[in-house]
Amino acid sequence: MNTTKSTTKPVPSRLSRARGSISDFFLMLYNIYSFVLRFFKEVLLPPYDLKEIMRQCYETGVRSFTLITLTGFIVGVIFTKQSRPSLTGFGATSWLPSLVSIAVMKALAPLVTALIAAGKVGSSIGAELGSMRVTEQIDAMEVSGTKPFKFLVCTRVIATTITIPLLATYVAFIALLGGYLNVSANEGTTYTTFMEQAFEPLTFVDFWASLSKAIVFGFTIGIVGCYQGYFADKGTEGVGKAANGAVVTAMFLVFIEEVLIVQIAGWFR
Repeated sequence: MNTTKSTTKPVPSRLSRARGSISDFFLMLYNIYSFVLRFFKEVLLPPYDLKEIMRQCYETGVRSFTLITLTGFIVGVIFTKQSRPSLTGFGATSWLPSLVSIAVMKALAPLVTALIAAGKVGSSIGAELGSMRVTEQIDAMEVSGTKPFKFLVCTRVIATTITIPLLATYVAFIALLGGYLNVSANEGTTYTTFMEQAFEPLTFVDFWASLSKAIVFGFTIGIVGCYQGYFADKGTEGVGKAANGAVVTAMFLVFIEEVLIVQIAGWFR
C-alpha cells in the first residue's frame, strides 16, 4: 500500500518578515553608503574624462534649457499675478518686486529647477544605466577593465552637480523677468526700479543658501539616478523601476534637503 506525504512550506511569521524587512533596509543603507563613498574615491583619482563630462553637461543642461526657460518664466508671472491681490488689499503693491525676488531667490528657483531635473535628467540617467545593466554592457566593461563606474557614474554626477546650479541661477533671473513684465504691465514700473527693489532685501546669506541648495540638489539627482540604474534588476521591468525610483527618490530627498538647508541658513541670519 503506497502512502504519500504532503509537504507544505512553512509560512513565515510576522516577526521573521519584520526582521527580513529591517535587514533589507539596513543592507540598502550600506549599499548606498558604499556607492557614495566609492564615488568620492573614484572621482579624485586619474584619469579624468573631461570630454565625457562635457558631453554629460550638454545632455543635462543644454537639452533641458527650453523646458527650464519656460518653467521659470511661468513661475515668475504666476507668482507675481497671485501675490498682487493680497498686497493690494494692504496698499503695499510697491513691495511686489521685493516679495517676488525673496521667494524666487530663496526657494522657488533651486527647488523648481531640481524638481524639473529630477523628472527629466534623473529618469534619463536611471533608464540609461538600467538598460546598460540589463543588456550586460556594464558587465562587459568590467571584464574588459575599462572602469565603468568612473566613466558612467562619476561623469554624470559631476555634470549634474555643475549644471543644476547654473540652471537654477538662470531660472531665478528668468522668473524675475517674468515678474517684471507682469509688474510693468500693471504698475508701469521701470526695469531699473524693479531690479533695485528686487535685490534690496537680499543678503549674501540668501545667495549662498540658494547656491548651496542647487549644488546639493544636483549631486543628489545625479547620485540617485546612477545608483538606481547601476543596480537595476534584470529584465526590461528593471529599467522602468530604475527610472521611476530615480525620480521618486530624488524628489523626496530634495524636499528633505530643502528643509535642512533652510534651517542651517537660518542660523547665520
